[in-house]
Amino acid sequence: MGKRGPDDLVAACRSAGVGDARVLEAIAAVPRADFVAHPLAGRAYLDAPLPIPHSQVTTQPSLVARVVAALALGGEERVLEIGTGHGWQTALLALLAREVWTVERFGDVAATAREHLRGRVNVHVVVGDGTCGLPAHAPFDAILVSAAHPTVPQPLVEQLAESGRLVQPIGSGGAEDVTLFAKVGGVLTRRRDVAAAHFVRLVGRHGFGE
Repeated sequence: MGKRGPDDLVAACRSAGVGDARVLEAIAAVPRADFVAHPLAGRAYLDAPLPIPHSQVTTQPSLVARVVAALALGGEERVLEIGTGHGWQTALLALLAREVWTVERFGDVAATAREHLRGRVNVHVVVGDGTCGLPAHAPFDAILVSAAHPTVPQPLVEQLAESGRLVQPIGSGGAEDVTLFAKVGGVLTRRRDVAAAHFVRLVGRHGFGE
């Protein structure tokens, strides 16, 4: 077997049912190995989560692709991401949207993400409570939440633009339905389940306690 690379992730995403050409092109264009700790570089092109600090893990690449594809980004959107991690998903969003604001609650993880994302001028990494969103920069055309809670935090509902899309794992952490919502007439409306998955809990003022 030859050395693995981005094409292996593209193949895994196709096998998972992702057909959005722009998303697949972004997967091919952003080397995941550049967004993982050096000792894990040999595992970067496996379709599997990888550990990051604070007992967190990255999202499985094919699941990232399914979630990002559900947002149906056309290229002109302003996106809010909750849970930056080490920034690979953020980099994909940066290729697919006009501007990305991303909130990470751990300062050291955010610092690593900033280093990984250096040079991507349409990305802004903020350390803070993702459940509060970023009201100073709202509204957002799309919001992607990478942690689980039984309900969507109200500040995120308020900061989503009319006709905007939001994806969040709905559950208590450990076994969730990743769900696509849309805002219609000022009301967040469930559209469909994207995938069954396992996510960490969404911690913050409008989420779970520490």
